[in-house]
Amino acid sequence: MAKSDEKKKVRYGVAGLGHIAQIAVLPAFARAKKNSELKAFVSDDPTKLKKLGKKYGVENIYSYEEYDACLNSGEIDAVYIALPNSMHAEYTTRAARAGIHVLCEKPLAVTAKECERMVRTTETNNVKLMTAYRLHFEEANLKAIELIQSGKIGEPRIFNSVFTMQVAENNIRLEDDLGGGTLYDIGVYCINAARYIFRSEPTEVFAVKSNNEEKRFDEVEEMISVIMRFPEERLAAFTCSFGASKVRSYQIVGTKGDIRVDPAYEYSEDLKHHITINGKTRERIFPKRDQFAAELIYFSDCILQDRKPETSGEEGLIDVKIVEALYRSAKTGKPVKLGDFERKRRPTMKQEIEQPPVEKPELVRVASPSGEK
Repeated sequence: MAKSDEKKKVRYGVAGLGHIAQIAVLPAFARAKKNSELKAFVSDDPTKLKKLGKKYGVENIYSYEEYDACLNSGEIDAVYIALPNSMHAEYTTRAARAGIHVLCEKPLAVTAKECERMVRTTETNNVKLMTAYRLHFEEANLKAIELIQSGKIGEPRIFNSVFTMQVAENNIRLEDDLGGGTLYDIGVYCINAARYIFRSEPTEVFAVKSNNEEKRFDEVEEMISVIMRFPEERLAAFTCSFGASKVRSYQIVGTKGDIRVDPAYEYSEDLKHHITINGKTRERIFPKRDQFAAELIYFSDCILQDRKPETSGEEGLIDVKIVEALYRSAKTGKPVKLGDFERKRRPTMKQEIEQPPVEKPELVRVASPSGEK
């Protein structure tokens, strides 16, 4: 890999040209151009490679079989992995061994063992690994953290969240062998939010799964509800579903008031706070931003300045450990106690990066999770 310094841009390859890559990641490079440059694509779809290569001016295109050639081409310094969850570990470790930094979509992997291998391999090869938690750089969520830390709603006692959507039949999120399932895809947002809101790690979890017997849910659950116990006897609860209408909100209830962020996890629309303190409610709207450009800028800065990302591999590992424990609980019908997690770094307003939104791009041979073009 070519050496990076503060004056040059980090050159990226993008592995996987599915919906999230096309709708958000590729357009984000236009807003992240001060320190990030799109240089290569990896996909097994020749039509995507040809059309998107032309659209974004990317001449270095590779199939999955040619991934190692891409890594060793000298054309890239980092790779954004936007592949199915089951492929994250392999494509990360191969990149690390080639000296290429990795920005990996969440969840970091399907199992904790895979995550640990990813962390270990990137550390051994002295490359950066970042889990793509875009909300760690987004104003509405960071302001919610700041408000809670200020003590204005009193002591935070309860976290509640609902994250639901309709997922079309045959979408990869419904395929077990590709790492599908509600917790892996959207539940990690709720888990991660509870952790950064309470600034601590859960000690015990309990989960219940539910299916409505539709054929599309033959391999993964339609819905799951979760309770997580945190230190100081605080509770977090959430429900996520692939078979319900679109809701993406969370609420923190304190001893003096509460704050509801609705929508909270969205990247394609405005976010909103509903704050109630001493019986008085006010609202604040946070205009839509390019959250993916923000995470690219942040990761590139970490590479160029040789800093470990706050949204590190360890951050992704903890969430996957919790996901595994929740699925064990749902299977056994019993609570699962968690081991001790060491996590000293948490997102703060210092990580906010503001970039204006981009227009929705024309998609090539891909549909949204709901099946819409």
